[in-house]
Amino acid sequence: MVATVLKLRYRVLANTLARRPWQLVGFILSSLWGLGMLSALVAGIIALALFQGQEVAAVVVILGGSLLVIGWVIGPILVAGVESTVDATRLAPFPLTRRQVMSALAGAGITGIPGIVTMLAALATVILWVRWPVAAVVAVPSVLLGVLTCVLASRLMTELSGGLGGNRRGREVVGTVVLVLVIMTGPIMLGILNLLDSAGGDLVTRLQQAAEILPWTPLGAAWSIAPSIAAGEWIPALARTAIAVATLALLWVVWDRVLDAAATSPRQRATKAVAAGKIGLFGVFPTGGVGATWARALHGWLRDPRYLRQLITIPLFPVLFAILGGIDGFGFLVSPIVAALVLSIAGYTDISYDGTAFAAVLATGVRGREDRLGRILGAAVIGIPVIVIVAVATAMIAGDPARLPATLGASLGILFAGYAVCAVSSTLIVTPVAAPGDSPFKSVPGQTAVGGLLVFLVWGAVVVLALPSIVLAIIGFASGAEMWGWLSLAAGLGIGAVLVAVGVNVGGRMLERNGPDLLVRIKAFPT
Repeated sequence: MVATVLKLRYRVLANTLARRPWQLVGFILSSLWGLGMLSALVAGIIALALFQGQEVAAVVVILGGSLLVIGWVIGPILVAGVESTVDATRLAPFPLTRRQVMSALAGAGITGIPGIVTMLAALATVILWVRWPVAAVVAVPSVLLGVLTCVLASRLMTELSGGLGGNRRGREVVGTVVLVLVIMTGPIMLGILNLLDSAGGDLVTRLQQAAEILPWTPLGAAWSIAPSIAAGEWIPALARTAIAVATLALLWVVWDRVLDAAATSPRQRATKAVAAGKIGLFGVFPTGGVGATWARALHGWLRDPRYLRQLITIPLFPVLFAILGGIDGFGFLVSPIVAALVLSIAGYTDISYDGTAFAAVLATGVRGREDRLGRILGAAVIGIPVIVIVAVATAMIAGDPARLPATLGASLGILFAGYAVCAVSSTLIVTPVAAPGDSPFKSVPGQTAVGGLLVFLVWGAVVVLALPSIVLAIIGFASGAEMWGWLSLAAGLGIGAVLVAVGVNVGGRMLERNGPDLLVRIKAFPT
């Protein structure tokens, strides 16, 4: 059964690559990247086996294996999304038991490019223990145990991000919570390293301390079995084997329960009864094309999780920079600028979020300029207050309010430039996007490497247009003179307003010209 599912998976993959040349290019590049990484790892392992002793090899294997587990949980999420050719939802219509579904999903994870690279790299670590034959023999099943831990942890995270089935609101809440936890994984690890740093010692000492702690955790238990045997520590090796096996069993049981919850709680459409005459924001905002678009856009920012998740990450930037460099560091003070850069392109392809409902926009006869202005107003009502609050809060916490005008100038300059660029880019670019209730980590069919690179092109345009306020802010930061900060703020607001006006006019004309073509391209997206 598992072999049949895997054959179908690769047949679907082959057909997809045959139809989409750019996706084939991305697949080839990712395969070459995986091959290069594997070659580098094997070469490093061979050098380690030839020139270093057992203690150094143990530290490298334990730390590397622990990072591998973390990478399997957050790497696909942050880089490309969870591969969804084979998932529980697609297998649900077939007469398969839950255990068969789990076996098929685990097999799909192991036989993908990341799984194959991980498996070969893990088996290559056996080379390190050839001088200790018993350890070399034990290393084979122990590293396989570690690889299975990686795969099951990744699959469990995928299912948790899906919200355990149920209604769409429940999936959105759980997926958002998981997303925040994933984002904070890095700061948590940095906090652990800082604790080790406070205990004293150089970098090598701290790495050795971490290698002594991790074997007693689910992250490093499986990877520490062979090093323990090589060192003659049989009792710790047995204890760590028990931890590794228990971790794998616990992941399997929890994954089983999550799949059961998803199967017994069928996905429902979120519905809400609306009293007669109640039209929500549409009854509050002005009538006409601008008011209606403004109300609809603001409704999306307040309720659509695809926008809300971007807003949730904004307050996390000061936290990340505070952990990295402290609240008195330069990074913490300028974190609102980074947050504004991220938020500025939230709508670079917002027509894609409309999906086929974009047909209603075309049918109503709303003019292009009205649509562009309404969407910008919807985004600005949320985005500007958020950035201002973050900038004021970081300046007060850092105890440096004199730099607030420069921070606000660069942040608002970037934000307004982003609104202007997105007003044009979304009339040219449509990409496959996740449905409102989907996991934030699920890859979307039809996404390509070229489509991902367009984000950086839009970012580049935003930075170029916002250069006046950014340069003035940099001069203000470097000189400490408040005058430059106020000039940056004036440039950010003044030039930003001009850019928005130009973006609305240019984007409006392009939308009127390209609207029907955009709808055709949206309907052509694979599902």
